[in-house]
Amino acid sequence: MQHRIVSEEEWLKARKEHLAKEKELTRQLDRLRAERRELPWTKVVKPYVFHGRSGPQALSDLFDGRSQLIVQHFMFGPGWQEGCVGCSFGADHVDAALVHLENHDVSFVAVSRAPLAEIEAFRQRMGWRFRWVSSNGSDFNYDYHVSFHKDEIANGKIYYNYVLAEIDSDELPGLSVFYRDGGGEVFHTYSTYARGGELLAGAYNFLDLTPKGRDENGPAFNLTDWVRHHDRYGETTGAQRCADPAPATLQRS
Repeated sequence: MQHRIVSEEEWLKARKEHLAKEKELTRQLDRLRAERRELPWTKVVKPYVFHGRSGPQALSDLFDGRSQLIVQHFMFGPGWQEGCVGCSFGADHVDAALVHLENHDVSFVAVSRAPLAEIEAFRQRMGWRFRWVSSNGSDFNYDYHVSFHKDEIANGKIYYNYVLAEIDSDELPGLSVFYRDGGGEVFHTYSTYARGGELLAGAYNFLDLTPKGRDENGPAFNLTDWVRHHDRYGETTGAQRCADPAPATLQRS
């Protein structure tokens, strides 16, 4: 790995120039986050039913007494042997944050279409503590554009990340946010897909500080080039179930 070697004075000059750009980006992100909080909401009227360890639950039950809910749309379809490696990478960051989220009026839950027994087996294997429920039998995943019917895929275009795209997959990742008011009404406030899932991946922020960065240089040019389920590092494994099998235009958007 070749790089320009300079004096400490030259290094400091370059670092300060870059710092000015970092500060401007921080201010831009603050403005973007403020705009996100001002986005309009839509009322959730469909009576979704989820299956968790405590039995059937409505969407309003997933708030667990709090007013805000983050849902990780975890790629784990019926019959899969394990969850998506990319969704698992994101999920690895959740447990440590839970105590802080829950004491700041935010609940977190992962939702997948796999039956609860399959979810529980994988959750126990991975050692995760966060809540994970099954939406099997409901329209939830389809309505929030992370699961797709066979006829949609056969038609060559599915609606994902707010565009029609040619994607040959019946499951894709995403995050959705909901608000529950004092009267029990639930509102959908935000959803993000594709690279939006990087919001959960703190390891990326560490890597972005290093000289090699994410070092995702092929063949997939995304995290499947190197990420494994955390109990699989050191194994010689075959192809990982893709975290985001969308076209490159979506992977980089």
